[in-house]
Amino acid sequence: MLANIKPKLVDISKLFSLDQQQFCWKFNKSNPWVPEIDEDYHFDAMVTQGLLLGLEHNKRVLLQGLHGTGKSTHIEQIAARLNWPCLRLNLDAYMTRSELLGRDVIKKEEGKDGSVVTSFQEGLLIWALKNPVILILDEYDAARPELLFIFQRLLEAEGKLVVFDENKVVDPHPYFRLLATCNTLGFGDTSGLYQGTQILNQGQLDRWSMIIPMDFLSPKDEAHMIMNRVPCLKEKNKILVGAMVALANLTRQSFKQNTLSLFLSPRTLINWAELIIYTKNIQQAFDLAFGNRIAEIDRPLIEELYQRALGNKDFSL
Repeated sequence: MLANIKPKLVDISKLFSLDQQQFCWKFNKSNPWVPEIDEDYHFDAMVTQGLLLGLEHNKRVLLQGLHGTGKSTHIEQIAARLNWPCLRLNLDAYMTRSELLGRDVIKKEEGKDGSVVTSFQEGLLIWALKNPVILILDEYDAARPELLFIFQRLLEAEGKLVVFDENKVVDPHPYFRLLATCNTLGFGDTSGLYQGTQILNQGQLDRWSMIIPMDFLSPKDEAHMIMNRVPCLKEKNKILVGAMVALANLTRQSFKQNTLSLFLSPRTLINWAELIIYTKNIQQAFDLAFGNRIAEIDRPLIEELYQRALGNKDFSL
């Protein structure tokens, strides 16, 4: 059973190419709940160290950053290399209390009489608590406020879960870990990009042991990531990939300066790279992946940035 597997505390600095010694719990074998390893994934050293500290010492960790920075994937790839079971829950507006905690269900009893009985079916949160699972609360700042209060006591150092429907208290498994990701820092969306995000209760936000900001990769690492994801483009033109990353960083700088309402995320860059292979046309692929969703007011600046990054270069496809 999943609840019976136990990890060992080992030095995993080489596993994650860290410059200093780092210990964490590692399970011997994989299982169906462990994410698949992406061999090409690039780890941010500071984010990795913070997450590993949280996993080792059972700290509640909140990972914050713009979309496309790879927050959830970063946690999953750490879990994959530690053989640590992982459950990712998207806390959108449709997530309900019963899905997390459970509900009464009616079913027929096995036997000759076929009588109907009511039993309590545990939700995903209770299942995760009883097992050595890394629970990722995705889009934490998009959840309804009343739903977040379910986690209020769990966020304490020795937090437990009270299930009123069952009149019982659930003690977390010794290797249960609670992590979350969010786009904003709990003060609501000031950019207009994240409709549906909530202003978080600062008293609850204070219960998170660690808050780790996550930014985009360095230009060199991001270019390497794109070429690994789209090998055909690596063979065609490395200079083109560098120019694409340069354009992405120009859009991000403009976004931070409030002169542009959108920016090129790593996800969009990969999509653009794939479309270049399909269409054999850099500009057309850019429009399909990103340009066609630009607001009219932003088009002159996007065209200027595009020319600055790619306009004066000759790329052979």
